[in-house]
Amino acid sequence: MAERGCPLEAVPLPAEVRESLAELELELSEGDITQKGYEKKRGKLLARYVPLAQGVDPSLQAETRIPGPSQATAPVPEQQKTRPSHARDERFRSDVHTEAVQAALAKYKERKMPMPSKRRSVLTHTAVEAYTPPDTSSASEDEDSLQRPGRLASAPLQSHAGVAPWLDQAVQGSPASSAASCTSSHPGGRPAAVPSAAAVPAGPAALARVADLHSAPPDVTTGLAQHQPTYCERPQLASMRGAPRGGSRSVLETAGGVPVSSRVSSKIQQLLNTLKKPKRPPLKEFFVDDLEEVLEVQQPDPGQPKPEGGQTAVLKGELLAVGSTWPPSLLATLQQWGTTQPKAPCLTALDTTGKAVYTLTYGKLWSRSLKLAYTLLNKLTSKNEPLLKPGDRVALVFPNSDPVMFTVAFYGCLLAELVPVPIEVPLTRKDAGSQQVGFLLGSCGVALALTTDACQKGLPKAQTGEVAAFKGWPPLTWLVIDGKHLTKPPKDWHPSAQDAGAGTAYIEYKTSKEGSTVGVAVSHASLLAQCHALTQACGYSEAETLTNVLDFKRDAGLWHGVLTSVMNRMHVVSIPYALMKANPLSWIQKVCAYKARAALVKSRDMHWSLLAQRGQRDVSLSSLRLLVVADGANPWSISSCDAFLNVFQARGLRPEVICPCASSPEALTVAIRRPPDLGGPPPRRAVLSMSCLSHGVIRLDAEEKLSVLTVQDVGQVMPGANVCVVKVEGTPYLCKTDEVGEICVNSSATATAYYGLLGITKNIFETVPVTAGGTPVSDRPFTRTGLLGFIGPDNLVFVVGKLDGLMVVGVRRHNADDIVATALAVEPMKFVYRGRIAVFSVTVLHDDRIVLVAEQRPDASEEDSFQWMSRVLQGWTSLPPSTAACTAAACPSLCGPRTPRTSPPHFPPSR
Repeated sequence: MAERGCPLEAVPLPAEVRESLAELELELSEGDITQKGYEKKRGKLLARYVPLAQGVDPSLQAETRIPGPSQATAPVPEQQKTRPSHARDERFRSDVHTEAVQAALAKYKERKMPMPSKRRSVLTHTAVEAYTPPDTSSASEDEDSLQRPGRLASAPLQSHAGVAPWLDQAVQGSPASSAASCTSSHPGGRPAAVPSAAAVPAGPAALARVADLHSAPPDVTTGLAQHQPTYCERPQLASMRGAPRGGSRSVLETAGGVPVSSRVSSKIQQLLNTLKKPKRPPLKEFFVDDLEEVLEVQQPDPGQPKPEGGQTAVLKGELLAVGSTWPPSLLATLQQWGTTQPKAPCLTALDTTGKAVYTLTYGKLWSRSLKLAYTLLNKLTSKNEPLLKPGDRVALVFPNSDPVMFTVAFYGCLLAELVPVPIEVPLTRKDAGSQQVGFLLGSCGVALALTTDACQKGLPKAQTGEVAAFKGWPPLTWLVIDGKHLTKPPKDWHPSAQDAGAGTAYIEYKTSKEGSTVGVAVSHASLLAQCHALTQACGYSEAETLTNVLDFKRDAGLWHGVLTSVMNRMHVVSIPYALMKANPLSWIQKVCAYKARAALVKSRDMHWSLLAQRGQRDVSLSSLRLLVVADGANPWSISSCDAFLNVFQARGLRPEVICPCASSPEALTVAIRRPPDLGGPPPRRAVLSMSCLSHGVIRLDAEEKLSVLTVQDVGQVMPGANVCVVKVEGTPYLCKTDEVGEICVNSSATATAYYGLLGITKNIFETVPVTAGGTPVSDRPFTRTGLLGFIGPDNLVFVVGKLDGLMVVGVRRHNADDIVATALAVEPMKFVYRGRIAVFSVTVLHDDRIVLVAEQRPDASEEDSFQWMSRVLQGWTSLPPSTAACTAAACPSLCGPRTPRTSPPHFPPSR
């Protein structure tokens, strides 16, 4: 044994000393003590038996030496022969060593108790604690090391979470064979944590080599390598300080590619698993619903109708003929009429009794707008600096009964190069839509609101007497623009009435189906082009009188009654909504009184005037050459037009006078029917199958059925515009001739953007329609209108609904307008109020369920209402089962907030 360089094997050691050495070896392997502490304690144990062993201090020998018969000494050579690190250490393959290991393991197994230690793993049992853990130092490179993986792999391994593979081998394999197959590569030649007294402490050279081998920390971000028990290694001593007891061992890969074994705690293992996984799960995992496996997915019917026509083409409108005498901008036109025709009537306002309270002339409009512009630019200061600068946005808060002050404020902002943002007057501090309007004002950066003295007095006040802060609104400065509050500009001050450019002229608010409010920006160039196109399409001329029943702050009421009328020096008679509620026939009376040539109404006004015309004999509509129906795209407008014509045709109304139109905030006016004197084609109508429309297919049907939809054309494309119909979803491919799609417009008379919203602006205002082969139809982008329809005979545009009212039930599409039209076709006058019908959808089990709410008349019996409901449901034969619900309620509040934007509010007839 001495020849092998292991003089301690010849020394007989007591059993308690061997137990202490085994415990010490285990503590060192688990990292409970350092190498220096291990050598010191081991030296104390062996000092009594091996004098001057490996440089042990004689004082320690004296302290630990105990006289007795077991005390013996053995000669120790002066210098131990060094062995190369790559050489195989054969000392511990002796039979004596193997027998000692077996005896020690059998002894502790018989005790059935853990080896005394400061720390033991809770995941291992008694036999595992007696096993030798592998070494983390560099493995030996002899030939026998290549045979060990096969032997280790031949033993069946058991998987256990948190337990290292070498522990599994300890449970399954033989202790003797394990000890025989695991040797140390340290220069000292000591086996790794074998519970035997025949171990020699490693010298400084070995410790230096271990430090060199483990200088590079393992890379925990590269993932765990597959465990290959090729080497029997010893855990890294430094990394085991403070490691938890329940730690596990895994093989990591260092930056240099060297496999390193280490005990890894459960928390570190969890961290490694987290780093290997993506930071976020895939998006689809967020929308996984347990009910999806239970629900039956409705498959498309193979026999459903499909479009069979050819591909549509881009429809081009007539050229926009702009005369050379036209002013370069709308402001230049206002200046011209204000200076050359100052006494020409521009706008007449009526009170609730129908009496004209004020007539605004073009001279007054010019002078008062000039005073407002000067006041805004020069008299409003904040910290000795102008409060406003060109391009700022200003809110216009005016009631529907004051068109004069609104017109002055609108043109005053344009002259001051400010951007007006017309909004509705807030009624209460917590108005239902005030928060959305506040979001619009905040996104537009509005800091100033213009109003009148009467309107300001009606606004909610705070305790300080100032206008209260409305919910969701930004801080606003309120300015009253009545005459006494304005400053007359100097004679040498002139506004820069610039030419129409790309700058924003005004912002119109729009409320989507979900209730969000956005601002649609219209440029000066688009504003001027819209006025030119409407003048050409409607044949407006100077000094004509127009009766306007619509809201003059937005949509067609603004385009016809405030902008185009000034362009052509027309006289507008504005009828407030309160007057229409008191006297629905008032607009017809004003047509007769002022000999109006044109009128701007909606189908609701035509309907209620029918109920109020009884007993009126002095009514004549022979002066009308143009009756613009602003909501002519609604399916129920055709019945109002027919009924109105049947009654008033005997009183001078000509059939060709009725001109429905279609419009949207994004595309402004899309199409309008031309008067016969302008050479337009005759009007047309189509009776369509609602069942086919639900699949997006156009099929003619019979008029006797309730499940059909009768629509009328909305005229021809606007002058200077190009129109096409594209698919609603996905890539904007051109639709077929018998397919319903979304109408897109390319024109200089469209809006430019959603103010401050670049993302949705690109999707709506920069659409590029393509053919079936993927070729763009034009090098200029189109604007999506939000209108669903098709191109019919004579290049007439038909609209069957809007995207805001679209509801998807199963695989079919339905529109709120179609449902209302079906309900109105079932004799609604006897049981429900015609205009008080709301259609909306609720989501049930990942699908829409359509609900119709109608307000029944007080004198209608329950049986009558039930019969009406049954007929309405029969009319919805195109709907799948259990998707429609119909109810009649006596509470008018049910129709208030649920009324879709495509269905304007109506009012009952006056009694």
